[in-house]
Amino acid sequence: MQRTIFLLGIALLLSACSVEPWVKPYERDRIADPIMSFDRNPVSSSYTHHVYEAREGARGATGSAGGGCGCN
Repeated sequence: MQRTIFLLGIALLLSACSVEPWVKPYERDRIADPIMSFDRNPVSSSYTHHVYEAREGARGATGSAGGGCGCN
């Protein structure tokens, strides 16, 4: 009896590791939308961050790729 419960539990745990992804490739664009972030106003803060990077002329640990011209 205990062996059956143990094997059933193992089968239940292994069934949770499916190969199929939870998020389909065509659904990922909705998740990556700036509106989905935790920021109160993500579009405004993204623009402000871009302007800050362009004015500082710096490229640092924020993950942006570009120089100080603001043309990236």
